[in-house]
Amino acid sequence: MEIVKTLFQFLAAALLAPLLPGVINRVKAFFAGRRGQPLGQLYYDLFKLLLKTPVYSRTTTWVFKAGPIIGVASLVTALALLPFAGRPSFFAFEGDFIFLIYLLGLARFATVLAALDTGSAFEGMGASREMQFAVFAEPAFFLGLAALARVTGQPSLAGMFGALTGDTWRTAAPVLALLTASFFIVLLAENSRVPADDPNTHLELTMIHEAMVLDHSGPDLAFILYGASLKLWLFGALICSTVLPRHTGSWASDSALFLLMMFGVAAGVGIVESVIARLRLTKVPFMLITAFAFSALALIFQMGR
Repeated sequence: MEIVKTLFQFLAAALLAPLLPGVINRVKAFFAGRRGQPLGQLYYDLFKLLLKTPVYSRTTTWVFKAGPIIGVASLVTALALLPFAGRPSFFAFEGDFIFLIYLLGLARFATVLAALDTGSAFEGMGASREMQFAVFAEPAFFLGLAALARVTGQPSLAGMFGALTGDTWRTAAPVLALLTASFFIVLLAENSRVPADDPNTHLELTMIHEAMVLDHSGPDLAFILYGASLKLWLFGALICSTVLPRHTGSWASDSALFLLMMFGVAAGVGIVESVIARLRLTKVPFMLITAFAFSALALIFQMGR
């Protein structure tokens, strides 16, 4: 029975992930005084793209075709490592948080290689910016997970978030608050959200992630969009599991609270994008350095305790 619940949690996360961009867009539309897109708009877009025939440039090779497939496969595997509402993940082992970071790096590497394979200076520019910001984002994320492992004394993601309770927040509130702030900053940067990036822009001087995927079409673009929603769910789940360590013992109640918190994180992203302007490219590293400082301080505070 426990295996069935774990499998259901994984499938629920995989199916509900495209709802998060819809929540963000509806919140942004509310702040702009518009009606906005339907919550399930991404589902329709994915279905439409999967039915189209992809178009490939004659300058591209198999690397360009493999990039979106490797990217979405890496993120689906990463999703299997994530706990759901404090319950064990579908695939867990000691040190799996390091494997999670490698999977995210593999997805990024595949996307960058596909962009470079086009031979376009424009996509090469986006790939260069992506890797530059990754240099700052990945250490912050790794240190944050290491600090969380130190707080809970658990070497796996399922163990970390399963061990978090209300008592943990009472004894280590400053550490967990710093980690939550760090994870949220990394979420904005890794998912190309304002103020680090703007997923809706098509200005050459400001594009980062969008510049790398302009040549993709059809099912390849569907894989990229679905992978982006999975990545948003992944970072959102980490924040929810940290902020909401309440385990009632009821699988249905815990799952409902977790999903409600996930949509709350998506709404928070929409609010941030509505009230904050996009940073200049030269300022984005400072934002990520702040996330790194939060994670480092959390680890230092915990070791001092």
